[in-house]
Amino acid sequence: MIIKKETVEDFSQIYDLVKVAFQTAKVSNGKEQDFVNQLRNSGNYIPELALVAEEDGQMIGHIMLTKTYVVNGNITHETLLLAPISVVLAYRNRGVGSAIIKESFARAKTLGYSSIFLVGNPAYYHRFGFRATVDFGIKNTNDIPDEYVMACELIPNALQSIGGTISF
Repeated sequence: MIIKKETVEDFSQIYDLVKVAFQTAKVSNGKEQDFVNQLRNSGNYIPELALVAEEDGQMIGHIMLTKTYVVNGNITHETLLLAPISVVLAYRNRGVGSAIIKESFARAKTLGYSSIFLVGNPAYYHRFGFRATVDFGIKNTNDIPDEYVMACELIPNALQSIGGTISF
């Protein structure tokens, strides 16, 4: 398996991969593939942190990390949002998701980012160091139950004194 930065030529294949992957997801609103395009067209897109996994020339996974912000009064802290991550059904439970998550973390850290946020299943994401944002004194404004809104520090104690609110 190789993990590489997505290219413009990959966009339509990524759209299809995300759409099909989320058809078998435990939680989906059916619009994740459109969300990828929205993120890509936003000012928060970071091309270096949008990755695809390939095996034998076939795209089997995709992940995006985009800029998001924690706001505390008039102080804004730039961080990252992991959304979405997609793996082709036939390749699930084979380490593809873990590999692209770890690679995206390494690349984010190299680019100087210190934390990543997401909305997801705690049973899956805790293994990567994610904890509820409320543990860091950070609330969300999206009426999502606290246990599903999580953050991971790429650098120890990066969120220790941030506090505030995050919205997605």
